[in-house]
Amino acid sequence: MALVRCDFWSEALEMSTSMTVILPDGDATDPPPVLYLLHGLTDDHTAWTRFSSVERYAEERGVAVVMPSVDRSFYANETYGMRFWDFLSAELPERVGQFFRVSARRQDTFVAGLSMGGYGALKWALREPERFAAAASLSGALDLAYIQEHDRRPYIRALVARVFADRIVAGGDEDLMHLIRVADPSSLPRLMLRCGSDDHLVAQNRRFVAACATAGVELDAAFEPGDHTWEFWDRHLPGVLAWLLKR
Repeated sequence: MALVRCDFWSEALEMSTSMTVILPDGDATDPPPVLYLLHGLTDDHTAWTRFSSVERYAEERGVAVVMPSVDRSFYANETYGMRFWDFLSAELPERVGQFFRVSARRQDTFVAGLSMGGYGALKWALREPERFAAAASLSGALDLAYIQEHDRRPYIRALVARVFADRIVAGGDEDLMHLIRVADPSSLPRLMLRCGSDDHLVAQNRRFVAACATAGVELDAAFEPGDHTWEFWDRHLPGVLAWLLKR
């Protein structure tokens, strides 16, 4: 495997940014499958390689892993900030294809993330289902409409105001519950959810499970002992990779 830090200019962000990329050895005839692995609110593109064994797990599976940085944006175009959704959904895959030899086929393309990144992974999969074969969330912040309306912590209020200002999340394309309600279940990639039963986001995850059941959307969901920690995420990451990459 190769572990690459890639620094490049982003047109969408109008600034230089970075991503960490894990690449399988280049002796295979076909380009490898690719997993976009998204970070949480307090992390950056280095977090997965610093706090988990993702490089070893990726080597076992022969998958390329792309880990971008999106600041504290909720993978959205910020009202007072930068266009991180445009960067993620349009520019990043194009740059990955330019820089690295990875598959561009839907059946070989996956997305996953933790916490804010779990939200970002499912939002990307629900808004662009034609791009992915499967998507997974670990301990995702999955009910952003609830966070916007009810989370009174000062730093969350400031963050939501910067990202969304007077834009209402509920009922729009930043609202996973709404995206599930209006989705065509037959068009969606496979979806997976894992969350610790002691996680402070467990109620949001249970609401997402209920929304999928109501909408007839198949979801592989499980709640197991654990909290909002790297120990939980690293323990579950091999199973997530195996599930994503199964044929």
